[in-house]
Amino acid sequence: MRAVIQRVTEASVEIDGKINGEIGNGLAVLLGVMEGDTKSHAAYLAKKLVELRVFTDDNDKMNLSVKDVNGEVLVISQFTLGADCSHGRRPSFINAAKPAIANEIYEHFVEQVNLLQDNKVQTGIFGADMKFSLLNDGPVTIIFDTNEMGFKTNEN
Repeated sequence: MRAVIQRVTEASVEIDGKINGEIGNGLAVLLGVMEGDTKSHAAYLAKKLVELRVFTDDNDKMNLSVKDVNGEVLVISQFTLGADCSHGRRPSFINAAKPAIANEIYEHFVEQVNLLQDNKVQTGIFGADMKFSLLNDGPVTIIFDTNEMGFKTNEN
């Protein structure tokens, strides 16, 4: 799984001219499910996300998590994070999980974050054409990739 995480003061996602999800202070997450990812990957990444210390404490040090600051999380599905741009000029998305599997794992990720974050999670709609707006705070942007984090699973 790949995730682009941004610390935000506000973020929203609009679908068909209507706001579908909106948060204040917290984390905006673009989540890409890759071929071979499992629910175990989703649970692992959800825990890492909620515990990620990217909010500043009283000494202006990034020492607090989204949970510590009572923040919110906006999760947007983003299959284009699976893009392979190593050949030619047109990206290949062969590494992205098939939609049915990706949606199941995306939903599991959202469920896990919700459990860990006291139901302070908003989302877009999987597979929809979305307009995503945010005000990045810092800016702070972190990239998670379970393959690079050494995550291993035997789950099929």
